Amino acid sequence: MIRNTLLLSTAVITGLAGTAMAESYKIGVMSAQSGYLAPYDGPAYAGFQFCIDEMNAKGGLNGTTPVELIVRDTRSDIAEGVKVVQEMIDDGAQFIVASADADPTIAAAQITAADSIPTMTFAGTAPVLTQVGEHVFGSYPADNQQAAVLAGHAREQGFERVWLVKSPDSAYTLGGPEYFGEAFTSLGGAVVGESNYSLNQPDFSAIVTTIKNADTTPDVIVTWAWEPDFPAFIRALRGAGVDTQVMGGDVLDSPTVRGLGDVVTGVAHTSGGFPDEGSAYADFIARFSAAKGITPDNNYYVNGCDIAHMIEDAVAAAGTTDPAAVTAAMAGIENGEGIMSNFTFAGTDRMPLRDVVVARITDAGEKEFVLRTSADPAILPQP
Repeated sequence: MIRNTLLLSTAVITGLAGTAMAESYKIGVMSAQSGYLAPYDGPAYAGFQFCIDEMNAKGGLNGTTPVELIVRDTRSDIAEGVKVVQEMIDDGAQFIVASADADPTIAAAQITAADSIPTMTFAGTAPVLTQVGEHVFGSYPADNQQAAVLAGHAREQGFERVWLVKSPDSAYTLGGPEYFGEAFTSLGGAVVGESNYSLNQPDFSAIVTTIKNADTTPDVIVTWAWEPDFPAFIRALRGAGVDTQVMGGDVLDSPTVRGLGDVVTGVAHTSGGFPDEGSAYADFIARFSAAKGITPDNNYYVNGCDIAHMIEDAVAAAGTTDPAAVTAAMAGIENGEGIMSNFTFAGTDRMPLRDVVVARITDAGEKEFVLRTSADPAILPQP
């Protein structure tokens, strides 16, 4: 996982190349250095900064508009996030990149709404986040897209009965499993049970016991739980002798989860991309590794870079850095060229249409490619 030395909690970062450049475009970045968002914000910011630096070395966005980053640490705290967003606006931020979850992004967007400042989440995937206003954008495949693809894969594997494990404490941990259940039943499967947990719940024995003793045994268990909840759950499940297939959301695409050992062997999860040999993704990893001495080990790095390209495309289409114009231009992007995957905002609720990957954790603790596809509109749950 990215080291905290790559983050600057209260610094204003300028990486402007050359002389006599145009006025810089100020982008505010919320990036948690600690707490539950740090494993996602850290890599996402590292990839974003890396590609902004590459652009600045060539004159900035589209070779003409240098970028100045204003970076603040939120400590994974929503109230702190609201505070730093206002600070960044006061410092002249014209675009806000928010933390990698719906809840802090929604809170930030309520502040940016007054000035119609475009606001994009690092990796928040709950479709409800864009309902705050027309200035709010996702960047990663939304939970309903991921759930539809994963449900299709589950049915193709012959699974008929699912148990959903979810937490109402977050739009992500609640919505993902519910979207999966909706898509799964539309494909002929059945939801045979549901269990709720609290975020940071240390003991999952009661939930495991309920699943183990259920009258109707599930053949797959689905959760969008993140760290530390997923490690606690999977250890309790396997420790109780339950070997039922487990599937989850993109949050399981992390070296920490893959490093849990035998308990995660065979776990399948969604993902935003996969570094196929010879791909733009593989090239990004090579460039980043050579420059930083750290090899990106999850998709949040490359999606951070894609956000930089999304902003560049929007500014080019707008022909200006005016916030309202950039917002309108972003909403009209169709088949934009990305590194993780291409992206389309046109005709959506500003959660981009992007390919979804399904991957599997091997017994060696590695990520194995299973499939890549887009969500079937016929079974796509609506937020």
